[in-house]
Amino acid sequence: MLNTLAARVQRLGWHIQVFAHAAQIVELAPHLARLPVPLVIDHLGKIDPSVGTASDAYDVIRRLLDGGNTWMKLSGAYMCSASGAPGYRDTVPVGRALAAAAPERMVWGSDWPHTAGAGDGVNDADLVDLLREWCGSDAVMDRVLTQNAAALYGF
Repeated sequence: MLNTLAARVQRLGWHIQVFAHAAQIVELAPHLARLPVPLVIDHLGKIDPSVGTASDAYDVIRRLLDGGNTWMKLSGAYMCSASGAPGYRDTVPVGRALAAAAPERMVWGSDWPHTAGAGDGVNDADLVDLLREWCGSDAVMDRVLTQNAAALYGF
């Protein structure tokens, strides 16, 4: 299905965004690597923070990022964090590692209105603070919020 969709959206100059569990990303890796359009992986690839950068999913995502056609959406920390709000501290190592690996292909999404099981417990200001921590500097954060989004979405 991804290949069929990619052929259709390629003519439009679009990208494909996937929201998948880490194990699905690992399973789909050969297909994802061959997509003829940019790929955006949502929600930090749903990497389990307790395994983090030692996970198979992180290795696959790094290879995809290193290939130059993949983008990561720095979002959805509340979906996989065991430490929870307000800081989602357990997601910091993965977020930092991804942002450092390809700062030119990171974008952010708030996930508002947080319909994926978080209920009313997500404070968007906490997520912005977390993004700043993942980025490690104001320059990278600015790039994620403006330049990268402009490049990916064409505005």
